[in-house]
Amino acid sequence: MIASSAELSIMVRRCLLTFKPFRIFVLGIGFFSLCFLMNSLGGQFSAKRPGDSPFTVRAEVLGGPESRGVLRKISDMLEVIMKRMDALSKLGNTTDAHRLDELSSALDRIQPIGLVERIQAIAQNMSDMAVRVEQILQRSMANSRVRDGALGQCETPKDPRYPDCPSKMDWMRSRWTSDPCYAFYGVDGSDCSFLIYLSEVEWFCPPLAWRNQTATPTLKPPPKKQAVFQSDIGTLLEQVGTGKESLSFMKRRIRRLAAQWASAARRLDDKLRNHWREQKRILVHVGFLTEESGDVFSPKVLKGGPLGEMVQWADIVTALHVLGHNLKISVSLKELHGFLGVPPGRGSCPLTGPLPFDLIYTDYHGLQQMKQHMGLSLRKHKCHIRVIDTFGTEPAYNHEEYATLHGYRTNWGYWNLHGQQYMTMFPHTPDNSFMGFVAEQLNETERLNIQRNKVNNMALVYGKEASMWKGKEKVLAILHRYMEIHGTVYYETQRPPEVPAFVKNHGLLPQQELQQLLRKAKLFIGFGFPYEGPAPLEAIANGCIFLQPKFDPPHSSLNHEFFRGKPTSREVSSQHPYAEQYIGRPHVITVDFNNTEEFDETIREIMKINVEPFLPYEYTCEGMLERVHAYIQNQDFCSPEDPFPPVNSSWLGTSPGPFILLPNSSILTWASNVSSYTSWPPLSALRLLASLEGQSCVKACQSAGLMCEPALYRFINIKEAFSALDFQCEGLESEMNHLFPAFSTEHAECGLQQDPLLFSCAGSSAKYQRLCPCRDYRIGQVALCRDCL
Repeated sequence: MIASSAELSIMVRRCLLTFKPFRIFVLGIGFFSLCFLMNSLGGQFSAKRPGDSPFTVRAEVLGGPESRGVLRKISDMLEVIMKRMDALSKLGNTTDAHRLDELSSALDRIQPIGLVERIQAIAQNMSDMAVRVEQILQRSMANSRVRDGALGQCETPKDPRYPDCPSKMDWMRSRWTSDPCYAFYGVDGSDCSFLIYLSEVEWFCPPLAWRNQTATPTLKPPPKKQAVFQSDIGTLLEQVGTGKESLSFMKRRIRRLAAQWASAARRLDDKLRNHWREQKRILVHVGFLTEESGDVFSPKVLKGGPLGEMVQWADIVTALHVLGHNLKISVSLKELHGFLGVPPGRGSCPLTGPLPFDLIYTDYHGLQQMKQHMGLSLRKHKCHIRVIDTFGTEPAYNHEEYATLHGYRTNWGYWNLHGQQYMTMFPHTPDNSFMGFVAEQLNETERLNIQRNKVNNMALVYGKEASMWKGKEKVLAILHRYMEIHGTVYYETQRPPEVPAFVKNHGLLPQQELQQLLRKAKLFIGFGFPYEGPAPLEAIANGCIFLQPKFDPPHSSLNHEFFRGKPTSREVSSQHPYAEQYIGRPHVITVDFNNTEEFDETIREIMKINVEPFLPYEYTCEGMLERVHAYIQNQDFCSPEDPFPPVNSSWLGTSPGPFILLPNSSILTWASNVSSYTSWPPLSALRLLASLEGQSCVKACQSAGLMCEPALYRFINIKEAFSALDFQCEGLESEMNHLFPAFSTEHAECGLQQDPLLFSCAGSSAKYQRLCPCRDYRIGQVALCRDCL
């Protein structure tokens, strides 16, 4: 492809911005390259049209082979220079003289020689003029600064409320040309333009009294609209887009489940009794599918690659659409820039206007992309972001300063978000919000047909990649004694050697054909990987028994390569902990696959068991709609929380403070005769208890049949909570510690949490008994308390 004149201009500008010492030199080359191009084309340029630059070339002029050849040579030359500049700009310890030698060497190697010599000759003749122009510009800017100072308007203000203003002014003076976005906002090198930018676009300097403040009026938020359930998916399918196999997969899933989403919406509407719901402006940016992130998923969709993330994203966008919100979907940086209003440049500047969305759903890749392109706006608007995070992010890893100081720093954490802004695939990390996905729900006729058509001795292996079968010969041999084994392993030409000959391999199947296979099979068996995928739930929903390996010791970031670097210390006791804990026998059986006797006995037991299809409510379309609706209408991480406890509280300093014991229990709850405070979940759901030494609040609450609720931590982070639990505090301290509030049994000291970002259900220590804010939950919907709707 031949570069256009506009593209050549862009190359020249990139060279200028990349390597400052040679800007004038390269500008000369770029300018005279274009002049030479015009001369070579015989001056056949179009008449100037509105919007054309003085050097606009008509498209038809580029039709001749000679013209294309010249243009290609210039394009290649500038590309070589640009690449050489990029390499040289990274050599921080190299002298300018050496860099100049490097550049000269690069130019010497450019062909054709005649073309380069002509350009170099013209550039050499113009070098003195370039220096004089630079001197004139510098004098002009200096005079401008003098005039500004004389007027007294553009001196750097010394305001204690804006302590960073002087240092930011110094930075702008030396670096304002580092990103074109500053010029986009009117910065021209003068102190006045710096001050205007730092006070009106950014917020490091005070407002300028002499500026017409009405020029940038405060925009009122758009009026609130009511969200109305919608069942038509046509507009949603258009927004998902085309061009990637991953997007085609998502659209097929949306179409297949459309009827179930529509009926679920009607049931939820009846349950909410037409309650008024605010329509939100929502951006969904699927970062891992962008070309800039590498998009390793799309090419593998048809080759047995992981589909769990695409299943979840398809269900997320469908849920948001069906709930009636104003939805935009982005799968590229170009779309992200357009939706957010990112100014042209390298991402150093804030957005061009107020954030046009109430909520942004993205992933870790998208979060990194927004950091690179939103400038300071990310810090300002990050409370609107929700991060889809499969394996969870614990507060100790999320808090940048704390993670760095205490060894929790990883490649994925340290974003300083509220813990519940991370949204997981399964409810394994109470510090995060449980987003989930849906599995297809059977009607009564389908359930009866499945029970009639089950093949008692048919097993299907959970593993689409041949590598998942390695080392499983003993397990497969035992299973083969009792059952006919089927697989869906991807292959192109030859059958994978890892799959034994006695296995009937169907190859990679479309979703509907896979579902038909699941409806026949009695057993769905996992080999330990992948972790926590959607397939086991789909198998159980189709009447299969899921058999999975137990991990002893549990897998975690401390002992297993897959979890190393992930921002969680969670211990995974089996391939699918949710299925083990929340579903269990007879639908889910977890055994030690290394114990061949136990495995053999389990297979014989399964042969005798008959189970019905089962799907937890929280993984139905209605369950997901209910949960996402509750989050959108109630979670608010942007509004500041009221101080707690209020200084005029009547219970301050008393025992048991605002807590009372539940009848016939050692668990405390919020007293009904004490003032209630705005909270979601509401304080009526709070159950206060103390963990055992070395026990996390996740485990402590689970042992009491409850869920840990980090949103309620601030109500128990008071000294009255210790006395209510009969802890005698000889000392009371407040510090940043992800285990606090907690009681030190060794020193009889009580510790309060200093930083709310570190309120954490996860984490334990043999030194402490932790104070735990537990709550009740709705049957089949652990994410919500009984009063949360």
